[in-house]
Amino acid sequence: MNRKTLIIIALQTVIIVVLAWMLVFYGKDEYEAHQRQDDDEIKTPSRVAQEQGTTIVTLSAEAQKASGITVEALKSASHQFELVSYGSVVGIEPLTDLRARYLAARADANVVRASIANTQQDYQRLQALNRDNRNVSDRAVQVAEAAWKADEAKLAAADTLAAGIRDNMRQQWGDTLARWATGTQGGSLAKLLSHEEALIQVALPFDETRPEQIAAIQIIPAGSHGKPITASYVGPSPQTDVTVQGRTYFFRAPASELRAGMRVEAHVRLQGKQAEGVVVPGTAVVWYAGKAWAYLKQGNDKFVRKPVSTTQESDDGWFNPAGFKHGDEVVTSGTQLLLSEELKYMIKNENED
Repeated sequence: MNRKTLIIIALQTVIIVVLAWMLVFYGKDEYEAHQRQDDDEIKTPSRVAQEQGTTIVTLSAEAQKASGITVEALKSASHQFELVSYGSVVGIEPLTDLRARYLAARADANVVRASIANTQQDYQRLQALNRDNRNVSDRAVQVAEAAWKADEAKLAAADTLAAGIRDNMRQQWGDTLARWATGTQGGSLAKLLSHEEALIQVALPFDETRPEQIAAIQIIPAGSHGKPITASYVGPSPQTDVTVQGRTYFFRAPASELRAGMRVEAHVRLQGKQAEGVVVPGTAVVWYAGKAWAYLKQGNDKFVRKPVSTTQESDDGWFNPAGFKHGDEVVTSGTQLLLSEELKYMIKNENED
């Protein structure tokens, strides 16, 4: 192959390479332009935007209706704060044993007291006869006096025993229950003895309201989701609770759902501790990242997610003293849809980054 042929082949090769490069270069630009055009054609407008650091979801009235989104206006509410503590149902067998011993000692004292009346009269009669011309001997008078003094000693012993048992009751059960146990059979004590009512010991913090200023508390057996039981105040308890530190008090409540030794949760409404705010309905709350949120409607088509405090629960939601106000509209149906829109926006931004 001669030199001229080689030069022609080389020139043809160069021309082919240049043409191929130009085809790739201009084809790439055209392809990217076409791709951007396709993206623009299928791209949908975003419903989520950031305004001054706040994420806002925007939905038209038609989109809200199609998605089933409904809102509810919040109303002002007052909340009575309550203290939650713990206690236990107390078996009263030791109290009934002390009561039986006390009543036996009092019965013995009454028997001796009746005997004293007779022995004292006998002594006084024999003493009078002895003084009247010695109609009876001195020995008879001495025997009668000894019998009278012996009965007085027995009475003192029986009274001392009864008083000791009563003091023991006070040390273990407090003044109120000791008074019930040493009184006549009936009233509040009878309801405890017949198991119509149960005795509950509750421990309250040292710095909280004393329960004698409270008519009643609500108790719930630990682990139960039943209806709260109203318990009435009885009196201070001299015994401490080994599991909960604080002042201990006795309450009584209907015994149908309570058993001796059962742990209970006590709810005490604190006097003078009341706050104003609103109740966020439970239907408005959506949980995300372990926290409660609600979507607040702003204007006609904007929604903002705001945190909900779940510290104070009410009958139909959660009481919030701040963060929401009277008249605010919160989404009660469709909250999950709004959260999904917001999360899609967050994921898109992360991918772009």
